[in-house]
Amino acid sequence: MRMPRLESKNVIITGGASGIGLAIAKLFSREGAAVDILDRNVQEMDRAVAEIRAAGGTADAEECDVADSKAVNDVIGRIHARRGRIHILVNNAGIAHVGNALTTTPEDFERVQRVNVFGPANCLRSTLPFMVNDGGGAILNLASCVSVMAIPDRFAYATSKGAVLAMTYAVAKDFLASNIRCNALLPGRVHTPFVDGFIAKNYPGREAEMFEKLSKAQPIGRMAQPEEIAYAALFLCSDEAAFITGTGLPVDGGTLTIR
Repeated sequence: MRMPRLESKNVIITGGASGIGLAIAKLFSREGAAVDILDRNVQEMDRAVAEIRAAGGTADAEECDVADSKAVNDVIGRIHARRGRIHILVNNAGIAHVGNALTTTPEDFERVQRVNVFGPANCLRSTLPFMVNDGGGAILNLASCVSVMAIPDRFAYATSKGAVLAMTYAVAKDFLASNIRCNALLPGRVHTPFVDGFIAKNYPGREAEMFEKLSKAQPIGRMAQPEEIAYAALFLCSDEAAFITGTGLPVDGGTLTIR
C-alpha cells in the first residue's frame, strides 16, 4: 500500500467549508493531513469538520473573515501554537461579481478586492514567518482562467484573480531560498453550489438551458467537479511537486489552449 501523500502535514484551507475548498479539505484529510478550515459560514464549517472526522480524518475550523488582517493573524497564530507547524497554506476563499467597468460600483469593486486580494495577502503575511522559521512549506493560491483571459462582465473578479496570480509569482521568487514553494491553480468553470445559485437567481425558469450553455462553453463540454480541482491541488502541495514553484496550472478542460 502506498503511503498517504500528506502524512503528518498540517494544512490551513481558507473557504474550506464548501465547494472547491471542501473538496480539498476532504481529499487532503484522506491523504493524511491535519486540516484547519477558515471560513465565515459557521454552520457549513461545522458540518465539514464533522464529515471529515466521521471519515476518520483530523480537522478543526475557526470562523474568520480573511479580509480582516488582525483576525487572520490571531487565528493563524493559534493554529501554529496548537499544531506546532504549518506545512501547507491553501488560499481558496473568494467571492465573485458580475459586471463590467461601467456597471460595477466602487463599493462592489472594493468588496471583491478585499476578499480575493487582501484575503490571500493577509494569510500570506501571517503564515510566511512561521514557514520561514520552521524550514519551509507549500502555498497554493486559487486563481482562475480569468487571471490570463477575458470573459464578459467579470471586471472586478478578473482584476482580483490577475492579482492573485501575480502574487503567486512574487512569493515564489522572494521565498525560494527559504524552501517555500508557491503555486496557483487556474480552474475553468466548476460545478459548485455557487454556480447553481447564480443560474437560479439570474435565469429563473431557464436553469437547465443555462447550465448546458455554461457547461459547453468549455472545450471539454462540461464543468469540472470540485474533486477534480482538489486532485490538482493535492499534487502541487505534495512532495511529488517539489521541483515546481511559481507556476499557474490550468485545470480548465482546454479553455485556455483549445478554445
